[in-house]
Amino acid sequence: MSESLSITASTVDPGLLQLPWSTGLADWPSSHIVALPKGISRHLVRFANLSGRVVAIKETTEEMARREYDMLGNLDRLAAPCVDRVAVIAGRTDASGRPLPAALVTAHLRFSLPYRALFTQVLRPHTATRLVDALAVLLVRLHNVGFYWGDVSLSNTLFRRDAGEFAAYLVDAETGELHGNRLTPGQRAHDLDIARINIAGEIMDLEAGGRLEGGVDAVAVADGLVSSYHSLWGALTDKESFGVDESWRITERVHRLNALGFDIGEMSIRTASDGTRVSIQPKVVDAGHHQRRLLRLTGLDVEENQARRLLNDLDEFRARVSRLGADEEMVAHEWLTRVFEPIVMAIPWDLRAKLEPAEVFHQVLEHRWYMSQARGRSVPLAEVVSSYIDDVLRHRRDEATVMGPPTDTLSIPTVSDADAPSTGEVPTTDTDLVDWRDLV
Repeated sequence: MSESLSITASTVDPGLLQLPWSTGLADWPSSHIVALPKGISRHLVRFANLSGRVVAIKETTEEMARREYDMLGNLDRLAAPCVDRVAVIAGRTDASGRPLPAALVTAHLRFSLPYRALFTQVLRPHTATRLVDALAVLLVRLHNVGFYWGDVSLSNTLFRRDAGEFAAYLVDAETGELHGNRLTPGQRAHDLDIARINIAGEIMDLEAGGRLEGGVDAVAVADGLVSSYHSLWGALTDKESFGVDESWRITERVHRLNALGFDIGEMSIRTASDGTRVSIQPKVVDAGHHQRRLLRLTGLDVEENQARRLLNDLDEFRARVSRLGADEEMVAHEWLTRVFEPIVMAIPWDLRAKLEPAEVFHQVLEHRWYMSQARGRSVPLAEVVSSYIDDVLRHRRDEATVMGPPTDTLSIPTVSDADAPSTGEVPTTDTDLVDWRDLV
């Protein structure tokens, strides 16, 4: 190891000292490398084992590595959805004393998927729409904290399943800038223009490789992100005016924002000089309204849509067991121990890397609904869980280790259950179809 090696880390991990930093990343021995396929990248990126976990290592300049490391730390403090930073490795030299590039180390986001891994052979229209909707939410959240991305794309984003939808995470912050609490309209518009061009190009690339289902218009998909963004941004920031006798609309606005998953920090209320009109403009604090409520009640830390679904089941449980007047925390504990945990614990150990527990719970509820519809009667939960495990879960690949590193893409032929019926029928895939782009 070079005597001049410099390691800047957010937490002390002795395993960092055991990695072969005096060797160029391209020549690292297989004993340190996690063999996962990857696509074209502007930087050399490889996956490695670090103290029993998987990390992404990117070779770049020291200045860029430290800048991105600091940016990821700032975004984490702002509760923005992004990968966790681990370390910057600088001062690397090989055995001959020649300098090697600096390295940025980031943590693997468990149960996340790059966009190419969300479909089998072709990208379906519904999947494309849900991907850009998730990316639009991510972009709104980043802009809301004053972050200008500068390189918005599907490739620079990871996606987690979120109760039938997707939650998006930023994985490449090297072009990003923080501008206080607010971006100018021009900065936001520029990010949207970049997003539209990049997404259209990525979808066209899939089309060139024969991986685009008929009816998917690349430009329309890209325009869909812009439309979704403007709709959500307007719901969060637009001023609203109404008569003084319509004060109930203030509560309605709060509930509407909560339904979108956002909390309000404060609300500006102004009345007209003649007292006939009232104008309001909310200040949105952050997304995660349902996440925070579920975490407070049960200790479960899940995605927003998953939290919404679990809270709905919790409310149904409360009504079903006639606990409407009971303390909410007590009912939540009872639901956790009698409903949620038994389903999660019923999953065999060898299948627990397939999906995260909250997504398994959501899919079990979906499976129960389809089984009950097919039979015309309510199906016991124990039978539903057994059917789900044998007919659906066993046929999925493990998503706990499928990832894409910063500035990278990844493609693995797989089954997307979000695009298939949740009836226990297992779709098939042709694993012999491999795009040359995924082997670069």
